[in-house]
This record gives sequence, structure tokens and C-alpha cells, in this order.
Amino acid sequence: MPRTDVPRPAEPTRIGVTGHRVLPAAVLPPVREGMRKLLSGAGMEALTSLAAGADQLFADIALDEGVPVTAVIPGMDHEAHLGDESDRASYRRLLGACRRRVDLPAEPTHEEAYYAAGQWIVDHADRLVAVWDGRPARGHGGTGDVVAYARRTGVPVTVLWQPGVRRT
Repeated sequence: MPRTDVPRPAEPTRIGVTGHRVLPAAVLPPVREGMRKLLSGAGMEALTSLAAGADQLFADIALDEGVPVTAVIPGMDHEAHLGDESDRASYRRLLGACRRRVDLPAEPTHEEAYYAAGQWIVDHADRLVAVWDGRPARGHGGTGDVVAYARRTGVPVTVLWQPGVRRT
């Protein structure tokens, strides 16, 4: 007969991220500080697609804090859409350090693939961190769309940004 008095281990608190690819220098200090605060403590897991910009910064901070990272890979040639070679090298480095990898099914366009990854992250997160200037997405599946999806589905969103700073 199984013992019922033995406590089950608590599920980790899963924190997902969405954010802009290009982050102005003025937002980096408050974004880093906010990410560190959210990722401090035991029993955390970070969910990220490892895209250039906010996602890679989030993964780096999570790993520095000893938080396991799950890479959510959009269903497309993700690495080819990461920007320059330094972004791709950072992606490969971070992917190698992730505890878990989730490969999503192929999507017809890279915009749909990014949005599907954002939805997966929201659907599996207890909280979403948005490195976001509050403006609408520039293309389908952008940060504003993922934030709207999280809010519609009731996932709490923490926005990290420096007031008055606009992305380029």
C-alpha cells in the first residue's frame, strides 16, 4: 500500500519570456535586475525560444542563477532567422546548456512558428516576463501578440522596460 504521508515534491514555478530582439542600452539595467529578481529562489524553471535579444538574455540570467532552462524551438529553421553569427553562436551555446528541449511542429511561416512558440510558452508558464515597450507587435506573433494571448488566457504578465524608451 502506498504511503500517503510522504509529501510530493513541489512542481517548479515556470516563468516564460517574450521580448524584443533589439534592446536599447537604456533598458538593459532594469531588465536584467527585473529578470534576476523573478528568477531568484528555489524551484524555478525558465521557458524560452532562445531568440536573439530578450530571450537569450533571459536564458543567460536563468543559467547564472542556477535555474534550469527549457528551450522551446519554433517549427521552422529557427537558427537561420536569429540575426548575425554572434546571435547564432549564442543560441547554440545556450541550447547546449538547456536541461530540456521542446521541438514544435512545422508552421507555414516563421511568423506563425514564433507565435506558436509564444503560445506554447504561455500555455506552460505560471508567469510571463515581457521585455516590451507596450507597443503593438510589428508582425504576427511578435511580443505584443504574445502578451495579449497571455492576458486573454489569464497568465500573469510582468513587463520589464525603461519608461520613456522606445525601441528602434
